[in-house]
Amino acid sequence: MRIKICGLTNYDDAMFACEAGANALGFVFYKKSPRYISFEETAKIIEKLPPFVTKVGLFVEHTKEQIENGAKLSNIDIAQIHFDVTKDFLETINFKTLPVIRAKSAKDIQKFQGYKLIDAYCESYGGSGKRLNLEWFKNMDCSKIIIAGGLTPDNLKQLKGFNFYGVDVSSGVEKSKGKKDLKKIKEFIKNAATL
Repeated sequence: MRIKICGLTNYDDAMFACEAGANALGFVFYKKSPRYISFEETAKIIEKLPPFVTKVGLFVEHTKEQIENGAKLSNIDIAQIHFDVTKDFLETINFKTLPVIRAKSAKDIQKFQGYKLIDAYCESYGGSGKRLNLEWFKNMDCSKIIIAGGLTPDNLKQLKGFNFYGVDVSSGVEKSKGKKDLKKIKEFIKNAATL
């Protein structure tokens, strides 16, 4: 089970997530988000982080050029495309991408082949704590799906048996928007490791 801690805004929280065992860290480049961080600030944090942890940048309503430039400036490894795009648009981006499906119904989760992140649909593009309907994933191969949306240390056990590739959490391990609760991060990672 791969674990991504998203919505990081400072070095201390990011480093703690690494030390607690997170496989990936997420930085939000959407200016309307309370978890927004600039490309330059992200680069400063990433510079001090250990290797072998994947750094992910979350893009919303950015152009192809903005995504490519932002990826270079911030020094991330993967661009998480967190808005509605086509497969053709993704293929034009000259950088490794992870498409996000903001699912409103079971048929939405079929979009895109390969690795993808599935989040609950919300107007504010994530971090809302909204849950996905797990019934939608019954009897399907979830081995290339990263699931997000309303996950907390306490409800992770509901994912047992689905064989998701990974979990992605933001608001479920926060003290306040943009500030992580270190105890919750530790607990989330410990519980995710048992899935």
